[in-house]
Amino acid sequence: MPSEPTRTDGSAGGEAAQPEVLAAIDGGVLTLTLNRPEALNAITPTMLATLGDLLLEASEDDSVRVVVLTGSGRAFSAGVDLLALGGRELTNGIVGDILDVPARRVTGLLSTMPKPTVARVNGHCFTGALELVLSCDLAIVVAEAKLGDTHAKFGLRPTWGLSQRLPRLIGIAAARELSYTARVFSGAEAAEIGLVTRSVPAAELDDAVDGLVRAILANSPGSLAAYKDLYREALELSLSDGLAYEAGAVYQIADTADRLAGFGS
Repeated sequence: MPSEPTRTDGSAGGEAAQPEVLAAIDGGVLTLTLNRPEALNAITPTMLATLGDLLLEASEDDSVRVVVLTGSGRAFSAGVDLLALGGRELTNGIVGDILDVPARRVTGLLSTMPKPTVARVNGHCFTGALELVLSCDLAIVVAEAKLGDTHAKFGLRPTWGLSQRLPRLIGIAAARELSYTARVFSGAEAAEIGLVTRSVPAAELDDAVDGLVRAILANSPGSLAAYKDLYREALELSLSDGLAYEAGAVYQIADTADRLAGFGS
């Protein structure tokens, strides 16, 4: 996706030349890139804090229509950088508030901000990184990419929403199998089981993401925000309650008249 960087942020102390998150906006599309390629974009508290700030800003910026989340280099992200915890002892398999608090802010914004969010999964995507992908509305993954929920392999447990989002996407039986075995699976399999929107060969990733984003941008921002809210509620409510919610919800959609002008002429 062609873009011109407009800001970079999230430099760790002593690494001013290497920001942990890159932000670039082009034509209403904000691309956020996890940027620790030498560490396979392993997730740090600084990265999460910066990502949360940028997502909050984007959620309130009318010039941003779509958010794309990706990784630099050959990985989306290898997951949490346990070295960034500074030797903290992990109790009961919980990484702790240093990561959990900013991570829940990020996953919450990805899933609730009134803009479509798209994960561009360009390579390895494990555990905490998989939780970020699950929080996005849509995801396109390289078919050969390796993914996995490895919490159990390392005596950890999910705390960023995976246990709730994964079974809603692929069903409880499939979710149990992936989490209980902690096995690695391909991007192609992720698409087959419904964990992501689509898988493509690596050479086709940019075109696939660009095509998806262009199709989204052609539609009404207000309608998309309404759909995002309605589909989120559909996962939480019974059918009867969901129908009542849909019937009673009110959304600000400012471009209906312009889009209907000339319809049928």
